[in-house]
Amino acid sequence: MLARLFSAYKRPFASLDEKEILALAIASEEEDARIYLSYADGLRKQYPASAKVFEDMAEVEQTHKNMLIEMFRSRFGERIPLIRREHVRGFYERAPDWLRKNLSLDQVREQAEAMEEQAFRFYTEAAKKVSDVSTRQLLGDLAIAEQGHEDIARMLSEKHVPQDVKAEEDATARRQFILTYVQPGLAGLMDGSVSTLAPIFAAAFATGDTWSTFLIGLSASVGAGISMGFTEAAHDDGKISGRGSPVKRGLASGIMTAIGGLGHALPYLIPHFWTATIVAAIVVFFELWAIAFIQNRYMETPFLRAVFQVVFGGSLVLAAGILIGNG
Repeated sequence: MLARLFSAYKRPFASLDEKEILALAIASEEEDARIYLSYADGLRKQYPASAKVFEDMAEVEQTHKNMLIEMFRSRFGERIPLIRREHVRGFYERAPDWLRKNLSLDQVREQAEAMEEQAFRFYTEAAKKVSDVSTRQLLGDLAIAEQGHEDIARMLSEKHVPQDVKAEEDATARRQFILTYVQPGLAGLMDGSVSTLAPIFAAAFATGDTWSTFLIGLSASVGAGISMGFTEAAHDDGKISGRGSPVKRGLASGIMTAIGGLGHALPYLIPHFWTATIVAAIVVFFELWAIAFIQNRYMETPFLRAVFQVVFGGSLVLAAGILIGNG
């Protein structure tokens, strides 16, 4: 952040001469090729066809780099100054390779599209700044090439990723999303929503005190969230089961558990007992139906079965809490 605020060490793009523009273009193409290879390495295990697409796109970037090097050599000799994107003020930036390892397939595709759009704008502006005819023609051709990379990517995809393979890869990505986020999050939401019903409503009807009920609900929700999060993260590292990062699963489970409990605890911040209780009951109704919807949408549980399991089961827990509180 401080580097962005105090960026006097950066050169404005407008101040670069033709030699420096070519050097910047060479470094940019080299970095983009490396990024595409990094994408390919990250996708190869689960999406080998898409990995091949990015390997071919890296080869295209290497071809562009070689064209730029030949132009530089013919005009300025063998020594290319080291000018990178981060040396130029206002120039587009790329996240480092190590931050790209956990991107989903769709995110990788979106990043690639953004990279080509940024490169097209760079070459368009760079061509306006040079006076040498051959250099200007090369930069203009590269701008057209970058703009056409969407078509190149589409052709490569048709070559390496036919529709049946793409559908299979999309299904694999969806399955991974469900295993890493939806399944543990749903388990947490069910636990937080259902298991806290009895203690919260028992406390409410036993004490008649909304503030005490809120504190009990808050402690139960947060405690359950911490417990569920650690349990999910600790019991399976995901390497054999393929369920993904234990940290991501633990966060999904813990956060959704806490949210599930807090949903019907927060209404007890309302000082009037019956108003708070009615609002809490309405929240419970929507929570249980939301769980049934998620089960049907992502876990492919028949909707009526999901409704019976969640709504009926939750209603029993709610009734138990009210009966215990009035006992």
